[in-house]
Amino acid sequence: MLLPENVVIGTHMRINMAESTVWWVLAGALIAVELLSGTFYLLMIAIGLAAGAVAANVGAGLSAQIVVAAVVGGGAVIAWRAYKQRRPSEPRASTNPDVNLDVGETVHIEAWDDQGHASVKYRGANWQVVIAPGITAVPGAYTIVEVLGNRLIVRPA
Repeated sequence: MLLPENVVIGTHMRINMAESTVWWVLAGALIAVELLSGTFYLLMIAIGLAAGAVAANVGAGLSAQIVVAAVVGGGAVIAWRAYKQRRPSEPRASTNPDVNLDVGETVHIEAWDDQGHASVKYRGANWQVVIAPGITAVPGAYTIVEVLGNRLIVRPA
């Protein structure tokens, strides 16, 4: 007696899924987890699982599919890590002029105390000013190089 592929026999359902479908389902599940976690490395591993699905579609054996998935996924992870290490790291938000628009602006300091601190009116508010390390505090124009809370870290303009 011939039965269709998905048929209920008693209380058990027999599901016959192609090997490539299993690979695609695993890749899709990993992409969903990556979207929830935000780590890009899971996406690289999902690319490896998709490569395993392609290997299954062209008729490769299970061991060849696993090797293809491991090589492509592992290679993608290694390539992404190498790319991230070559790129210069992003500056902290407190020193990044793209994030903090005060960085790069100029303030005029009338007087410094003995510890290299001053107070200045900037953008309509009073700010505490700290001189950057290694610089002698003298009155004059200074450029803001970092903002830490309500303190401006400055260097001579």
